[in-house]
Amino acid sequence: MAPRRARKKTEGGASSNVFSMFDQSQIQEFKEAFTIMDQNRDGFIDKEDLRDTFAALGRINVKNEELEAMVKEAPGPINFTVFLTMFGEKLKGTDPEETILHAFKVFDTEGKGFVKADFIKEKLMTQADRFSEEEVKQMFAAFPPDVCGNLDYRNLCYVITHGEEKD
Repeated sequence: MAPRRARKKTEGGASSNVFSMFDQSQIQEFKEAFTIMDQNRDGFIDKEDLRDTFAALGRINVKNEELEAMVKEAPGPINFTVFLTMFGEKLKGTDPEETILHAFKVFDTEGKGFVKADFIKEKLMTQADRFSEEEVKQMFAAFPPDVCGNLDYRNLCYVITHGEEKD
């Protein structure tokens, strides 16, 4: 009996900790995503739920191995707390918004809140952890520069750290 109780207490501590990583609106968004993915509404996401979710998104030929690999990322059955914990662990490595903003501000000498997209592309492809042409295309597809070729890095930083655009 004692080992079981101790394990439960540990699980409870982990779950309360994961909920403190996100604000209420973020938790609600994760809950909505979880509910969409839990296709059979049993409170757990399994391989069949993932297969159905992919099908709903138009991808019907998902390999069994791919689904198994996704499910194996979890330490056990994927209920909402495990789902939230997995996202918390994935997002833990993300730098705080201020750190990312500061990195862009170095290139924004006039403090306008944007930098030239061509300049950022060149820096991303030639410095530190170099981006490939495809990665740069993906970034600009998600965050297109304006008609003058400027990248709004404040909005980009917000989305990177919060997962949604400012209103």
